[in-house]
Amino acid sequence: MSALWAWIVLAAVVAISVIVVEGGRRLLAGRLSSRWPAVGRVARRCTAPAFAFAAVTSAGTAMPYRYMRDGPDDPVRQALRIAAIGATTWLVLRITYALTDPPLARLTRIEGERNRRARRARTQMMLLRRIAAMVVVILAVGAALFTFPAVRAVGAGVLASAGVAGLVVGIAARPTLGNLLAGLQLAFSDALRLDDVVVVEGQWGRVEELTLSYVVVWLWDDRRLILPVSYFTEQPFENWTRHSSRVIGSVELHVDWSVPLEELRAELYSMLREHPLWDRREWVLQAIGVQPNGLVTLRALMSAADSASAWDLRCDVREHLIAYIRAHHPEGLPRFRVTPDHPDGAAADQAAADRAATDGDTADRAGDGAAAGGTATGGPARAMPLR
Repeated sequence: MSALWAWIVLAAVVAISVIVVEGGRRLLAGRLSSRWPAVGRVARRCTAPAFAFAAVTSAGTAMPYRYMRDGPDDPVRQALRIAAIGATTWLVLRITYALTDPPLARLTRIEGERNRRARRARTQMMLLRRIAAMVVVILAVGAALFTFPAVRAVGAGVLASAGVAGLVVGIAARPTLGNLLAGLQLAFSDALRLDDVVVVEGQWGRVEELTLSYVVVWLWDDRRLILPVSYFTEQPFENWTRHSSRVIGSVELHVDWSVPLEELRAELYSMLREHPLWDRREWVLQAIGVQPNGLVTLRALMSAADSASAWDLRCDVREHLIAYIRAHHPEGLPRFRVTPDHPDGAAADQAAADRAATDGDTADRAGDGAAAGGTATGGPARAMPLR
């Protein structure tokens, strides 16, 4: 009967602990959630690990080990310890994520001038959260392994030779540790943040995910470029939104010399004033050079709130200027002038000599013909006396 009562007490303790957790969940997620919505969200997300933690700890506390002398005493105790460590780790991680998700969501919604600082704080918070989770998991795995006597003996030996072991581990984990330090350097040096617009490997995109080992860049055509974190500390890359999200877009046109620049400049300004993507900060239209083929290069600059707006604004400006030049100044469209080559002096002299020789031959042939005709019509020619 005593053994039966011991098992009944175990079941009662486990049931009471589960009931207490359920009561707390109903209180936090029910009545208190109307006043503190964050508390309700945390309670709902931590329900499963809280039940597991309560059941395992209560079972480990009330387990009647004295009635298990002939049974698997040590394996049960070992399994409950490992289960308690796992449930505790699960609960701590779930609480950490539940508490940090709302601030991260609020930082995501911040726009305007405060967006850059919000993205910096969000990047640092996410990296610190990942580091904390990794440390908690490593400690939990170590605690679970040290519940085995054989592992404790090995651990004591490793601690005795910590210098050699640390050197070996450092060499083996050098890439991982390098990426970890590179991720911390990027986050706290403000060199790269989530949602930054970057140009890397000749590709334009946004930083979608920044972890301790890799960075995911969301390219403009919905592809993902995945690079190791150490790449951004060892290779150059462009960050268009490091200090501000505002950028200046440029449009280049190659036109004929006959295009009136003042009229085109006035048309550009009139178009920008009516365009919603222009932030009314900067604009200019300049002739920046002449191409080898004789066309004039015009460059229009205009500012926008962010890179995406600047891209759309550039396309609209380019289309508008092309349509305006084609409609009002078609003579200014790109033309390629071709001038026939003229013979130089030597060639002219040679041509004149050829013409003179041709004329001389014609005269000689005419004289010969005249002499022959005279002999035939006037009788034999008389010889001239020698004097």
